Amino acid sequence: MIIIKKIILPILLASIWISISEFIRNTFLLHKYWTEHYQNLGLTFPEQPINGSVWGIWSLCYASAIFIFSKKYTMVQTTLLSWFVGFVFMWLVMGNLGVLPYGILPIAIPLSLLESFLATFIIIKLSKLK
Repeated sequence: MIIIKKIILPILLASIWISISEFIRNTFLLHKYWTEHYQNLGLTFPEQPINGSVWGIWSLCYASAIFIFSKKYTMVQTTLLSWFVGFVFMWLVMGNLGVLPYGILPIAIPLSLLESFLATFIIIKLSKLK
């Protein structure tokens, strides 16, 4: 029961938060940027259910990494480290592949920092519950 309460539940709830955050940001706030950018590249923006499933797996992996980081670092350190690993690395790869619409960064950077902070907060608070 302790494993479920202190490990699995925090990771799952943080994963749900990350998935919701990503969905809102990329479907409602930035969808136009993504679709136009991909269209200009002669591509179709990937929105099939399988893509959503892969993002769900990414969210679970990201939340798991945050959980691991949180065992060694403070909340601020965990937030910044997880943001760097989860987003900066992804943006470098996407930018290198030419599929990153750079116009989204002024919106995506602060929202992804908020996403990382709240996921860290969820994990730290729930994993310390008695």
